[in-house]
Amino acid sequence: MSERGEGLRQGLGERILKLRELGSRIYIEALSRDIKEVVRYIFQDLGARFITVSGMEKEKDFELIYHFAWDREGRVISVRVRLDKDNLEIETISEIIKGAEFIEREIYELLGIAFKGHPNLRPLLGMENWREGFYPLRRNK
Repeated sequence: MSERGEGLRQGLGERILKLRELGSRIYIEALSRDIKEVVRYIFQDLGARFITVSGMEKEKDFELIYHFAWDREGRVISVRVRLDKDNLEIETISEIIKGAEFIEREIYELLGIAFKGHPNLRPLLGMENWREGFYPLRRNK
């Protein structure tokens, strides 16, 4: 593991379940309950730039991947959290990164993942013809 990977492991401690490096990318897996502290460390302490959050439904759970550009190091850091299908809630990171508000709204509308503490968690795309509880990126629409 590189010095940068070891630094991340030291800075985040037990919040890292797994850390893997492939070329210029660093992949971290964390628990959903730790996402705010992990994001705060990467964004504020390391000075990495927020790129986006991607979300998808897997066979047994949902996953969110938070992507950051660590420009100073020439790296991309991706943090994956898994959500149980029976509890599709996670803390918002919009209190730390204002620019995350829109992607969280989009994920909420398309996948039905609720972001606790979000200041304006309403539909972003505004598809009035969607029925209640319809999330177009879910397997069972």
